[in-house]
Amino acid sequence: MKFGQVPNPEEIDFAIPPDDRANEAIFAKEKAKDLEVYVGCAKWNKTDLKGFYPKGVKDELSYYSTQFNCIELNATFYRLFPATTFEKWHATVPEGFKFFPKLEQSISHFRRLKDVEEIVDNNLTNMSHLKEKLGMPFLQMHNNFGTKDFERVQAFAENWKYDVPLAMEFRHTDWYNDASVSTELYDLLEKKGITNVLVDTAGRRDLMHMRMTTPTPFIRWVGANHESDYARLDEWVERLATWKKQGMRKLYFFVHQNVEKESPLLSAYFIEKLNDKIGTKIAIPKTLAPKTKDPDLFK
Repeated sequence: MKFGQVPNPEEIDFAIPPDDRANEAIFAKEKAKDLEVYVGCAKWNKTDLKGFYPKGVKDELSYYSTQFNCIELNATFYRLFPATTFEKWHATVPEGFKFFPKLEQSISHFRRLKDVEEIVDNNLTNMSHLKEKLGMPFLQMHNNFGTKDFERVQAFAENWKYDVPLAMEFRHTDWYNDASVSTELYDLLEKKGITNVLVDTAGRRDLMHMRMTTPTPFIRWVGANHESDYARLDEWVERLATWKKQGMRKLYFFVHQNVEKESPLLSAYFIEKLNDKIGTKIAIPKTLAPKTKDPDLFK
């Protein structure tokens, strides 16, 4: 994941901004009693996750799903997979595992939310074959999709007719620089029950907002392949502990890296810290590194 990559992460201020004042009230709307936490990577293939799979593993998804409870499914961004593929994925993973597929780029990047009803319907129809293992699909807008297209966002949100919840990610800085526009966007997403994705990456601190629009945080965290990654994850554990006290009962947290092979290792570190801090009992993924912090990770 090259988005937000920088050559000098040691010069970046990675502090998480203060929470938006609206967040605590949004968490208070949560009615669930049990805490559900999903932590996963973006991909499951051996090419990206080098050093994660033991020798002899042939079915990568099957093994991955024994180590993680979810996957942020980026492959669906590039093409629409047939229903039979989703059925196969559903049958491959155990009960309790969740897929969080990205909607096709033809919706977000090519047509930019205009005249996309049929494509969206095709996406959701095929994804529905994941059945109870379908988590929250998400839509990632292009970097140059700015506030002049707010009416398209409004129409898309108003026409979301599916029972499955949706998350949206906006990557143009104008959505966050103009308070009046931001307020209008957040109000729309909150009204329609659409989750506002939180993105924490090195080179785009201008996109680092902390405004919830539903009680379910959907966090896409991007490491910098630098020793600072651990401290950044530590800070997130502290923030999530605060949110739990405020009423958080669901959390979706996805670990990315510019060089993805380190994502399982950092995920294992994060899960272990989170379990200790907030009492979750998420299985810690096995890695081929002998320690939680791999001494060779950043060499």
